[in-house]
Amino acid sequence: MKVLLSIKPEFVEKIFNGTKKYEFRKSIFKNKDVDTVVVYASSPCKCIIGEFKIEAILCDNVDKIWKQTQGFSGISEKFYRIYFAHKTSAYAIKIGRVTKFKKPKQLSDYHINHAPQSFVYLRT
Repeated sequence: MKVLLSIKPEFVEKIFNGTKKYEFRKSIFKNKDVDTVVVYASSPCKCIIGEFKIEAILCDNVDKIWKQTQGFSGISEKFYRIYFAHKTSAYAIKIGRVTKFKKPKQLSDYHINHAPQSFVYLRT
């Protein structure tokens, strides 16, 4: 199963150039069958760039997740700490094989009218 995630364009670029190997989330999808993330680059791009396989989903306290992922986080520790402020646990999606589309797709190609705040399940 696939899920579409909204991700800031600066992080999308890092995912597809291989410098960001983890995508961080405050909450995660409940469906355990999700194995692929379709990447929606949020404003100003507003398009679907590609997708990646989920290698693993890490969940632990905020400090432990940072220690495990900081080398390939694609973000600064300051940004990480601000993002997870007032949270006790963090999720890190380990990015597997990435596929960048030759031509970006639109949300309408997936029968979606509005960009999700966090994620949306896709029918495959």
